[in-house]
Amino acid sequence: MSTHKELSSEDYLSLINAATTALSEKLLSYAGHGIDKPRVLIICGSGLGGIADILHSEPSLEVSYGEIPGFQQSTVPGHAGKLIFGLIGEKKVPVVCMVGRLHFYEGYTFQQTTFPVRVSKKLGVETVVVTNAAGGVNSEYKPGDLMIINDHINFPGFAGHHPLRGPNLAEFGPRFQPLSDAYSHSLRNLFFKKAKELGVTRSIYEGTYLFAAGPTFESRAEVRMVRILGGDAVGMSTVPEVIVARHCGMEVLALSLITNAGVGEKPPSAFEENPRPLDDGMASHDEVLESANEASKDVQKIFAATINEL
Repeated sequence: MSTHKELSSEDYLSLINAATTALSEKLLSYAGHGIDKPRVLIICGSGLGGIADILHSEPSLEVSYGEIPGFQQSTVPGHAGKLIFGLIGEKKVPVVCMVGRLHFYEGYTFQQTTFPVRVSKKLGVETVVVTNAAGGVNSEYKPGDLMIINDHINFPGFAGHHPLRGPNLAEFGPRFQPLSDAYSHSLRNLFFKKAKELGVTRSIYEGTYLFAAGPTFESRAEVRMVRILGGDAVGMSTVPEVIVARHCGMEVLALSLITNAGVGEKPPSAFEENPRPLDDGMASHDEVLESANEASKDVQKIFAATINEL
């Protein structure tokens, strides 16, 4: 998978099996220690790679993407590009943590960006926990707030850019995948309960995530459009992985960290003599990483408590 072209179903399935075999061989020496049979996949979003810190220090196995057949290299700052196998919580729940995801805007196909999800399914994963950094579109959201995703809008999907496009991989799921139950109610409820038990005071909302292809942040008119469509937050990831996870029959818990507020006010008129600066409130990737860093401790605590119950 060195190029960014769609593979035939046969070649794609062969590559999934090759990756699964390669990882299984690396995990052989950890048999009996728990981490060789991961039950949860954690996908870390921009600036949220620190989630891997909630894993026990031992036993642990790190595998860079470059060592795994079919895995691509993440090119985005804040995405390390490695898998970490380990245990979480007192109950020692076996997990695999994806430190750094792949994005459509990097030039990768949806086959490539969702490849790790299908490999994790072959390894025995039952639950996928997805995180992302997102722009707040809902006027109540402020940078640093958390939003549990209870629904999504797959905007590129309306134009045919869909992760399930092409021949159906029947060994994973059906041709026509329902998504009305995409985000597990029981997992969302558990997350809120654990946040309350831990006394987390950071604002936690529940809302709809709109997936836009990126890599540009939204224009003012696009922010207004997202609001009209019913989006509470907007970002450049997550939905393709969620769709494929559900196609594989896995439960999903997804979290957006609100890192910036979308600027939706119309730009100042050319007739204004002393307008507000156009860059007032403008988003940047540095801002995304800074906000993620500030909120990461709360996110880690809640996820550690939540995953401990899985």
